[in-house]
Amino acid sequence: MMRVSGLGRAAVTAVTVAALGRAVVSTVTAARPARPAGSAAAASRPAAWAASSPRAPRPRGPLTDLARAAREAARAAGSAFRAARGEAAGESGVSGAGASAAAPDRAGVDASAAAAAPRRSRPYDTGYRPRSVALRQHGRDVAELVRAPAALTVPGDVLAGALAVGRPAAGRTLLLAASSVSLYWAGMALNDWADREEDATERPERPVPSGRIGAGTALGIAAALTAAGLGLGALAGGRQVLLRRTLPLAAAVWAYDLGLKRTPLGPLAMAATRFLDVLHGTGPAPAAPALPAATTVGLHTWAVTRLSRHEVDGEAGHEPLVSLTVTTATVLGASGAAGAVLGASGAAGAVLGSRGAAGAVLGSRGAAGAVLRRLAAHRVLPDGPAGLTTLRQGPLPVADIVTGTTLLARLPSLRALSAPETSVPLLASAAYAATCARSQWAALRTPQDPARVRAAVGAGIHALLPLQAALVARAGAPRLAVVLAAGLPQAVRLARKVSPT
Repeated sequence: MMRVSGLGRAAVTAVTVAALGRAVVSTVTAARPARPAGSAAAASRPAAWAASSPRAPRPRGPLTDLARAAREAARAAGSAFRAARGEAAGESGVSGAGASAAAPDRAGVDASAAAAAPRRSRPYDTGYRPRSVALRQHGRDVAELVRAPAALTVPGDVLAGALAVGRPAAGRTLLLAASSVSLYWAGMALNDWADREEDATERPERPVPSGRIGAGTALGIAAALTAAGLGLGALAGGRQVLLRRTLPLAAAVWAYDLGLKRTPLGPLAMAATRFLDVLHGTGPAPAAPALPAATTVGLHTWAVTRLSRHEVDGEAGHEPLVSLTVTTATVLGASGAAGAVLGASGAAGAVLGSRGAAGAVLGSRGAAGAVLRRLAAHRVLPDGPAGLTTLRQGPLPVADIVTGTTLLARLPSLRALSAPETSVPLLASAAYAATCARSQWAALRTPQDPARVRAAVGAGIHALLPLQAALVARAGAPRLAVVLAAGLPQAVRLARKVSPT
């Protein structure tokens, strides 16, 4: 809508004031006391109304007159405003028609048609923006700077380390998890500050190269988040935890972003940050029990970081194959399947071993009784002394021996699979493999496609959740593992809004 001229505004104001004055006069008049009942005029007026109209009008009060006067004033003001706007639009149309007629490359018919065409009114933009809108936009920019949704993959490291040493997943452990999240966000902001010149060419849509967040602001956010992470670490465990756990983790984050990222040691440095993040959860306790879990997470991070170096140039080469190999080894380590495989191979060796070794094992009094009882329970040997007599009289058929030992080896394992401590790590490891392997296989087939490499890197980041769930379940907390694994769909959904890479 165009601006109304000064004359139009004056007309609107005058009409409004006049209408309001009329309303006030009507109100005062209606509030006057009525004439005496004996007056002839007062007596004849109701009779005349009744004679001229079949329905006598209701008496009007002062509020009714005031409301009617206000409606009339609003209608008059609207009419005056529309008239003034039409006058301003006509003047603008005349000037536009003159400019069109003066142009040498436009026909006279087109100029007259443009002048005669009615102009559509547009809402007047005052340029005002609520402060809440600006704050929300700035909050989205900061969330994109620190990759806020990717922080869902951080608390699981701390929980895996804490449960490995017997610390509860509450209280100070949660403070350590908050400290790790703060340091993770600090590392992401520091990464964008350090890569601002490179991102201006390769990823100009990021907050710093696009100008949505200044470089100094990004560095200040990284410093503030680092300070917050150190403070939370000190609050969780005092000076000992701060110096032994939180400070080395913060130093590894800054060292990677500022110097080691572009060197051959970059993937190893990033793996060290995740390794230290798992040990961060141990707090003041000895870190030795948490070393296997920390090594598993660090190995996965090392492979993902190696692959991430080619998510822009699309020259991954053999890196997807390395990632697939590491994923396989990580699945075996996280689920405990490696131990099961080794145990099964040892049992198979015992079953297929020499007859003399089997006889020596079965002939030993300590273990022979238990073995014979188990074989008798599965009807491979007779119960009691008859079983030993049968064994001494001659060799058993090979099929019976294999059947008995197979049942002895497999039945406890099958019963153990139903326990949450065994089933949850296996299921979480399967989810981890499914999350990683598909994208890695696609990147292996087309390593020159940057989009597939980026998808494999993002899947590797999200796969940390089921990997941490498997480690937490093996540490004796299957319910907490289910909670961690349930965060995977949420992380994938949020990644569509804010990229984790």
